[in-house]
Amino acid sequence: MMMELSHINSKGEPSIVDVGTKQVTRRKALAQAVVTLPAEIFSLLQQESFATKKGPVIQTAIIAGIMGAKKTGELIPLCHPLGLENCTVDIEIKNPGELTIYCTASIEAKTGVEMEALTGASVAALTIYDMCKALSQDIVIREIKLMEKTGGKNDFKRG
Repeated sequence: MMMELSHINSKGEPSIVDVGTKQVTRRKALAQAVVTLPAEIFSLLQQESFATKKGPVIQTAIIAGIMGAKKTGELIPLCHPLGLENCTVDIEIKNPGELTIYCTASIEAKTGVEMEALTGASVAALTIYDMCKALSQDIVIREIKLMEKTGGKNDFKRG
């Protein structure tokens, strides 16, 4: 089976995907990003309930992630602009020093929302970095990845 890039036209040039003939279906995607903070910074943030001089880290990152997901079509050149029907950002402490961000986006449309979920998780992670960088530049954003998607030609779920 030959795989082809979806954003290249017959002339080999960049192109937005023509979704005009696709069927409208319920689309949903979940993406994650992981932010690792140095132990002393993480401990300090926990003591302060993740409040900084710039404001509440977790709440600000949630709002930023939703805003980022909504603006995906403006940020990623060949993404269709979509009016998301729902977007949620959840941030969990999975391990000491580690915040895991989950962004879920959904819509009833002709195209999927993977990029919106990935952008939302990424922007939330970048917001945490921005709000905490005064404490340390030794913050790492990693594992930005699609966890699952449904409603398109191929459903996907990471094991």
